[in-house]
Amino acid sequence: MHTFKNALLLLSILFFTGCYSFNDISIPPTVKTIRIQYIENRAPYINPQLAPLYNDRLKLKITNQTKLTVVQTEDAHYDVSGTITNYSVTTAGISGQQAATNRLTVSIKLTVRDEQNKLKNYDVSRNFDFSANLTLQQAEAQLNETIIRSMVDETFNRIFS
Repeated sequence: MHTFKNALLLLSILFFTGCYSFNDISIPPTVKTIRIQYIENRAPYINPQLAPLYNDRLKLKITNQTKLTVVQTEDAHYDVSGTITNYSVTTAGISGQQAATNRLTVSIKLTVRDEQNKLKNYDVSRNFDFSANLTLQQAEAQLNETIIRSMVDETFNRIFS
């Protein structure tokens, strides 16, 4: 009965806190280096800050949270490449026959080659809602840090989890 209460408490916490993440990263001890090729922005609409900030923050996160060394050579144990494929706005909510909420969707296609030359492809995509009263430029000013952090965290988790 006590175990059931603990399980119920854990489920309640997860339900009420909404989003949760696990930081269990798995890097074989033989892996020492990683190359992050420049992730280009090829979305139909280009936020000029997105690709440079994303690339810099991804390298920084890997350097700070792993023992891997970021290198620019082709013989790296892990090799990450990809493109930003989507950066688009849609209406997400309507109130009184007018748009109340807009949704910015950002998507990145990644390819990761591991030390055994196995390729893994990942799609990283996130939605960011903002008031329809804001222009896209105003929303970007408010959301840019959140967008970068979320996309880098998602990429990191896909590569190492």
